[in-house]
Amino acid sequence: MLNFAISSYIPNVSTLIEAVKLRTSPKNAPGILVVSEPGAPGHVKIPGTTKEAQLIKSISASRSLNCTVLEGAKATLDKGINLMEKHSIIHLACHASQNLAEPLKSAFFLHDGRLELSTLIKRNSKVAGGLDLAFLSACQTSSGDRALAEEAVHLAAGMMAAGYRGIVATMWSIQDRHAPDVARDFYERLLSEGASPESLPDGTQAAKALFYSVRDLARRLEGTPSSFAAWVPYVHFGL
Repeated sequence: MLNFAISSYIPNVSTLIEAVKLRTSPKNAPGILVVSEPGAPGHVKIPGTTKEAQLIKSISASRSLNCTVLEGAKATLDKGINLMEKHSIIHLACHASQNLAEPLKSAFFLHDGRLELSTLIKRNSKVAGGLDLAFLSACQTSSGDRALAEEAVHLAAGMMAAGYRGIVATMWSIQDRHAPDVARDFYERLLSEGASPESLPDGTQAAKALFYSVRDLARRLEGTPSSFAAWVPYVHFGL
């Protein structure tokens, strides 16, 4: 499959229509916000998020693109929410939780609490365009509910509802040791092939960038026991 098609998905037709409307909106907040929480209280540590943030920061600097990193104790709810609307791309490297009974209570775990979808949707409704791409480097952000196969009840769909044109998400748990490599390859391609003459990234190239980054990971791990589980979880939603 990796040799024949670049895949992208949508939760439902209405979200695609809204994404198309937003596609012509100006990028009023160019740049990447990386929120890295390797040790959220009460959760298993994921040290790979630190490397992930450093790689994205370095790649952005080489392209003269603004990149703000909030990590550890600095990755608070207030700072995260306030800075999201000032960056066209948000990269969340942290633990996450889906609430299938009440999807709006699905959340990302930051240093001082849960960043719920309801909060993101409420805040982002006030932002006039500019929300280009959300990379959800967390486990099971697009897995949904087997009992509601036709319903979009996952975090990826929620982030589209929050105003992002495109989402990179995961279908199940991702491996901490490989996530930084996927992020590095993704942003290197996005910020070179998908950049505008003004060095601004184009989120509509995210599906292509993800395709090549997971293909490269699959090739590096070919023949190893962890190969399939390492690259298959990553998916793209939206434009």
